[in-house]
Amino acid sequence: MNIYDIEVTTIDGRLQKMEEYRGRTLLVVNVASSCGFTPQYEGLQALYERYQGKGFTVLGFPCNQFGGQEPAVEAEISRFCSLTYNVTFPLFSKIKVNGDDSHPLFKLLKSAKKGLLGSEAIKWNFTKFLVGPDGTVLKRYAPTDTPQRIDTDLASLLPLPGGA
Repeated sequence: MNIYDIEVTTIDGRLQKMEEYRGRTLLVVNVASSCGFTPQYEGLQALYERYQGKGFTVLGFPCNQFGGQEPAVEAEISRFCSLTYNVTFPLFSKIKVNGDDSHPLFKLLKSAKKGLLGSEAIKWNFTKFLVGPDGTVLKRYAPTDTPQRIDTDLASLLPLPGGA
C-alpha cells in the first residue's frame, strides 16, 4: 500500500483518498486544540499560505491520545481553528496515531520515518511528516520543531520566485 491508496475522512465527514494530494508536497501533522504546541497552528497556516501556490499543502489530523488535549468534536475543532488561527488548510476527523487502532496513514508515516532512537511511536501532538510529491516520506519532525524551522526545508524544496 502506498500513501495514495489510504482513505481519510475530512473534518466535515467526507471520505476521500489521499490520491487527491498526489503531486503535492505535504506536511501531515497530528494536531490538538488544548496543547502547549497549539500556537503552531499560526505558523502552519503561514507555511500553507506561503507555499500553497508552489504545490504544498498542510494536512491537520486532530488527535486526543496525548493528555486528552483534543476532547472537542469535529465541528468545534473546525470552528476553533478557523476563529482562533484563521486556519484554511485541510483538517480531518479525529484519529489515533498510536496503538493497534492507529490510522493507516500514520502507520505508514511512522514506519517510513522513525523517531528518536528508532522508535515508531509518536510521542506527542504536533509531530509532523514531510511527504514529497511522489508520496515518499522525506522527513519526520518533533513537536518542538516549529513551522519556522520547517520553512527552511520547504524553501529548498519549493523555492519562491525571486528567492523570497
